[in-house]
Amino acid sequence: MSRTPIRLLSTIAAVGLAGVTLVACGDDSSGGDGLLANIEAGEVTLGTKYDQPGLGLRNPDGSLSGLDVDVATYVVNHIAEANGWEDPAISWRETPSAQRETLIQNGEVDMIAATYSINEGRAESVNFGGPYLLTHQALLVREDDTTIETLEDLDGKLLCSVTGSTPAQTVKDVLDGVQLQEYDTYSSCTEALRQGNIDAMTTDATILNGYAAQSQGEFRVVAMEQDGQPFTDEHYGVGLTKGDEEATEAVNDALTAMHDDGSFDQFVSDNLDAGDGVTPGTPGDLSFLDQ
Repeated sequence: MSRTPIRLLSTIAAVGLAGVTLVACGDDSSGGDGLLANIEAGEVTLGTKYDQPGLGLRNPDGSLSGLDVDVATYVVNHIAEANGWEDPAISWRETPSAQRETLIQNGEVDMIAATYSINEGRAESVNFGGPYLLTHQALLVREDDTTIETLEDLDGKLLCSVTGSTPAQTVKDVLDGVQLQEYDTYSSCTEALRQGNIDAMTTDATILNGYAAQSQGEFRVVAMEQDGQPFTDEHYGVGLTKGDEEATEAVNDALTAMHDDGSFDQFVSDNLDAGDGVTPGTPGDLSFLDQ
């Protein structure tokens, strides 16, 4: 039975203030017994981003907030409730884009929700629950820069993205004249954009809208299209240990319940303002990988 959004949001708030442990990057502690076994045992380690406003952000008081944080918390609590277990204590682990597969494979995290786009290459290394949302690649530029309004305007410009992510290379494949700059985090890209060291940064519209909202008046989001269609489709999933089909099915059941009971809509509203560029996904449907 799924909890209501009001009850869940109260649970998240309480956990964020009291029951959450933030695991340092050098800490390799994890139960190592798999997601379901660790939920039953009462303690799980979940991965997310720490530097993405509206999605996964570490706040000044040490708590975490954002859509992915809410989704991951809902999933493990729903699995616990569906099996008659107590809600587990959650330890959070920062999971930069370039480290996600390694952290899952090493058993350092039980599950990752961290703007984790599902693609064929990643699916060879990890299982994915989801997708739980669909978004599209976009650009973040300085508010006063009127030279970049379309994808083609990037030709000859300095474009930033994050090591281990795919958006910048996707643009490079289309526009040979783009000069790529890679940083470890999106917040580093944002600061480089603010300082004028790059001309634009690119990643999913969800992420860019979060940064634009955090620094209102400094940046704006530019939609990217090719032949009148969104430049890319980014299906966000939950990363799990490769081959753990039982856990993957349980995650998909939880994500489906999250959509059905209105929790997902509430999370989007709470974290992403109007939720521009966000469409609910269909958990368990990975047919887009074959397209």
